[in-house]
Amino acid sequence: MPSSNNDSTTALKKVIILAIFAAVAVVLSIVEAMIPVSFSIPGAKLGLANIMVLTCLYFLNGKDTLTLVVLKTILTSFIFGTFSSFLFSFFGAMASFVVMYVLMKLGRNQLSLIGISIAGGLAHNTGQLAAAMIVLKSSAIFYYLPALMLTGIATGIFVGIAVKYLVNSLSKLSLFEAFKPE
Repeated sequence: MPSSNNDSTTALKKVIILAIFAAVAVVLSIVEAMIPVSFSIPGAKLGLANIMVLTCLYFLNGKDTLTLVVLKTILTSFIFGTFSSFLFSFFGAMASFVVMYVLMKLGRNQLSLIGISIAGGLAHNTGQLAAAMIVLKSSAIFYYLPALMLTGIATGIFVGIAVKYLVNSLSKLSLFEAFKPE
């Protein structure tokens, strides 16, 4: 019977972590919208909420992280936007999630969090361009790809460094004891 109690405690901790990560991701999106940073490239942004997505991938599994990605995308779309902004965010977030998930699964010990974050940033920008191509019914939007790749690398480095420090700090908390990767 103690195993069942331990399982329910771990499940409750997981729900708490997901709720906290989702709330922080939404707050980071709001903060990012308030920062007067302009890349002069449509669709380019810092991607602060991705700090929580990659941190979630580090501690939890793909299903939990997918839940976080969907929650974050829906909640931020309600706060900020229109259906097209939801579509762009969703395509970018899903592409980023899939790439980071695969890299975490296949290369967790070979790739740094910064490298995985860069790949996620590049995938996010590509996903957003794919959404724009669907909405605009034109592949000419891929003209922005080189510039978005440069911003994806830069923001991926920033997000990866932030995740590295956050994971280090969270690993010291008892809430995360059961979720440390081996």
